[in-house]
Amino acid sequence: MMRQRASRAQRPLPSMLRERISQTLDTVAAADQWRQLEPWPYPADSFRGQFANNDYLALRSHPQVLEAFREGLIEWGAGSGASPLVSGYSSAHHKLSEALGDWLGYPRVLLFSSGYAANQGTLHALQTLGGVPVLDRLSHASLYDGAKGSSIRRFHHNDVVHASKQVSALKQAQPEATPVIVSEGVFSMDGDLAPVSELSALARAQNGLFFLDDAHGLGVRGMHGRGAMDMHDAKSVDILTGTFGKAFGLGGAFVASDQQISDFLVQKCRHLIYSTAFSGAQAHAIHASLQIIQSEPERRGMLARNIARFQDFAAQLNLRMLPSDTPIQPLLVGSASAALALARALKEHHIRCIAIRAPTVPKGTERLRFTLSAGHSESDIDELFTALVRIFKSNKSLYEACVVR
Repeated sequence: MMRQRASRAQRPLPSMLRERISQTLDTVAAADQWRQLEPWPYPADSFRGQFANNDYLALRSHPQVLEAFREGLIEWGAGSGASPLVSGYSSAHHKLSEALGDWLGYPRVLLFSSGYAANQGTLHALQTLGGVPVLDRLSHASLYDGAKGSSIRRFHHNDVVHASKQVSALKQAQPEATPVIVSEGVFSMDGDLAPVSELSALARAQNGLFFLDDAHGLGVRGMHGRGAMDMHDAKSVDILTGTFGKAFGLGGAFVASDQQISDFLVQKCRHLIYSTAFSGAQAHAIHASLQIIQSEPERRGMLARNIARFQDFAAQLNLRMLPSDTPIQPLLVGSASAALALARALKEHHIRCIAIRAPTVPKGTERLRFTLSAGHSESDIDELFTALVRIFKSNKSLYEACVVR
């Protein structure tokens, strides 16, 4: 949707900054990159028509999670009242931290208000002591924003050979620097997996650290739902971050590491020190969600069946899907205008899937990013593909943009 431009006669521009803001907004709108907030009108326990949701295990409306939140509100109130180092760290936070450490195999887990804060704050802190991020090119924006600086390096997506070359170049240019190799367990826009073992070995060989953001893998992947940690361990990943806003069905995030790195972050990570903690009630609810992830593996089975059903239909239509066995199923359409058109057409069928455009993804790889959940029924997925067939029959150009040629 193009923005509604305000009349300049009604609102004179007081400064050059406002003129630049106006020009920026015009440029964004002209490039089909305009973003806007749209409320989703349906309740949390309804997944019908909802394919833009990261609630992979359908836990945000689980009765045990809701009851835990209610109990927490009574005991700890609606807010924490302070930052963690003042008085915002309650016994509920501590119990959650200890439980996560036991589950993931780390000596210490620190809690953050968001995944963005966890990633950005941790990388900021490491850079103050000579850590230099070496990032996968498709790393999340929070990781890039944490790796500000002229000395950072990037390597081709999931290319360990190129990562090694970048680390070597860094060591040659800055012998005192410590490389911090940064990747994601599951890439949020492509749904593919990082070569964790190889990147970890590279970090060891170069006397560096390996930093893994497993926001989209935790709760979903592995026999026990521990994401990358079900295939590896804390000795492979020096710093593990994850959020509670995906499979856990809530909000907030964590950083898991050894005692020394954790102590350093408590002293120097500004995002932890100066941000108000999320509430003890939320911590209590997250703990309940963790217990469900541990005790109800059948939810991952339901999710896997829904992913397989989606993939079967997509294959029948010969859609341009990126290879992914995760809940993230990206359909490439190749242009912002086509992505927007398909998203709008689906919306007319009461189906929500957001058009993902540059700069979130590289230009020319615009897509619709379908996300699956254990909360989807078979009929939910059937209705999605029935709608796609109808759209493609009525719009040949969209069909041609979405199928393998």
